[in-house]
Amino acid sequence: MKKFGSLVFVSLFSGAVTLGAYKFFLEPNNAGKITLASTNYAKNVSLGAENIDFTAAAENTVHAVVHVKNVSVSKVPGNIIDFMYGYRGDREQTQIGTGSGVIITEDGYIVTNNHVIQDATELEVTLNDNKSYKAKLVGTDSKMDIALLKVDADEKLPYVFFGDSDAIKVGEWVLAVGNPYNLNSTVTAGIVSAKARNLSNNGIQSFIQTDAAVNPGNSGGALVNTRGELVGINTMISSPTGSYAGYSFAVPSNLTRKIIEDLMQFGNVQRGVLGVEGGELNSNYAKELGIKETQGFYINKITKNSGAEKAGLTKGDIIVQLDDKKINGFAELSAYINTKRPNDIIQVSVLRDGKQKILPVKLTKKEILNYEFNGIEFEDIDASDKKQFNIKEGIKIKKVNNPEYAEYSDILDGAVILSIDGNKAKDMETVSSYLAKKENQKARYQIISKNGQMYSIIM
Repeated sequence: MKKFGSLVFVSLFSGAVTLGAYKFFLEPNNAGKITLASTNYAKNVSLGAENIDFTAAAENTVHAVVHVKNVSVSKVPGNIIDFMYGYRGDREQTQIGTGSGVIITEDGYIVTNNHVIQDATELEVTLNDNKSYKAKLVGTDSKMDIALLKVDADEKLPYVFFGDSDAIKVGEWVLAVGNPYNLNSTVTAGIVSAKARNLSNNGIQSFIQTDAAVNPGNSGGALVNTRGELVGINTMISSPTGSYAGYSFAVPSNLTRKIIEDLMQFGNVQRGVLGVEGGELNSNYAKELGIKETQGFYINKITKNSGAEKAGLTKGDIIVQLDDKKINGFAELSAYINTKRPNDIIQVSVLRDGKQKILPVKLTKKEILNYEFNGIEFEDIDASDKKQFNIKEGIKIKKVNNPEYAEYSDILDGAVILSIDGNKAKDMETVSSYLAKKENQKARYQIISKNGQMYSIIM
């Protein structure tokens, strides 16, 4: 009987503690605000899913995630059957693609992936309540796979609030919300598996990796934390079959927000650059360089006229921190720089001769910097170049300073490079990253000269 009484007492005591904790952390205070110990809450990510309530986050998000339909019309050459029936022209072919999007303002701005709306001639958005609206494209950032749409609705739309993607932690629970195939919003749960995950050859992208199930049609949907705050835009999966196989990736919300603000304010993305080239340190690279440090970004070249040059950064410096952001490698460095704009000042912490120095660096506008390799200056192509040469990507030879190639200057000056050693020359960042790693300065270039002639040359 005494044991039974003790059990009753322990049960009542535990219930009182639970009730007290509920009233302290969750119940509205006298000012009518809900107090949430968010810092402590984030530390409870080790709890199983059964101990965390996902319903509020899901309810806050599903109505703000939309279905995006992309209608594209392309011309295809006529085939032999068309020829037999006397039809000589090209035929029009209509294709329909689908994906998801996230409403970010009550007046109808929607963020999605660039690949969801690419080449669209018509865009339609369907809300979770089945209302449909025609959408117009505000702008895109193909490098980060982000696009901004706008719909004109006759009412205020539900939307999600941006969270701080830098604050999420590996192991934290997140929800992936999409609206695939017009089936209304679907929700899956998982944890943050990794941050600053780089999946591109040029190292300019930085994704949040999760194990929340994401399938085709969910691209452009929301990745939210358990408070329903947007921490990423789901953009791709890693799969040998095309279906979810355990890995999904999202563009961080801090980067997404910066891109969207640029598109709204300037009509294009304002990219600032630090003006350094180099590599991510690891044991092998450190041994090759003859240094002890195995983490950070090692600078092996400074871009002329860049903020890095003006601030006094030099070859051999190791970047270990930007402002209060620790830098272990290039993905983290790139992710942080991509959230900044030209003329922003960043406190760059470097290791130099075993001592740490902090240098304020003003970011330079990407477009005003050139890249030089082996006596040849390169620059990004612009819209007029794309139209003139009928191309979507490439880089331009601005000037040839190497006397060895003087006799070919008529061909090289103003020519557009399509590939280097068989690698597509997508842009300056791609090319500079590739050439910086080349031990041999000779490379095979596929170019289009100013008069439209195609050449394959070795320089």
